[in-house]
Amino acid sequence: MRPIARTLVIALALAGPLAALGVAAAQNLDVIAERQAVMKQNGRSAKAANALIKGETPYDAAAALQILQTLNADTKKFVTLFPEDSKTGGKTEASPAIWEKPAEWKAANDKMIADTQAAIDAKPADVAAFKAAFTTVAANCGGCHKQFRVD
Repeated sequence: MRPIARTLVIALALAGPLAALGVAAAQNLDVIAERQAVMKQNGRSAKAANALIKGETPYDAAAALQILQTLNADTKKFVTLFPEDSKTGGKTEASPAIWEKPAEWKAANDKMIADTQAAIDAKPADVAAFKAAFTTVAANCGGCHKQFRVD
């Protein structure tokens, strides 16, 4: 085999595995892990809110406000965690719709921010007020998951 042909065969043989490494490297696993951590925190916040609403935890207006503030801050951060290189990998449950419908994605996120901010501003003093505010906030979760999450 001539040297040029041998070099070409070796280059082609290495191209497949190297290309696969390139795809893996293009996946932004750090940001995927970060958004998964934010969603786990949202889950903990929702669980704490439900415990307050159900009376499993005595109602504490400061704790209720902290839950809403955490959800608000997490939602502001969450929308920044979907760069182009984070569509796949890391067991992501992000739907392609996030990148295909960026205006709708941003609108859904902005609504959650507005609803959590309204709940914060209302400063729910009792469990009934908190339940009403949190019900509005929680409705965002289900709507967003249906459109922008892959089960």
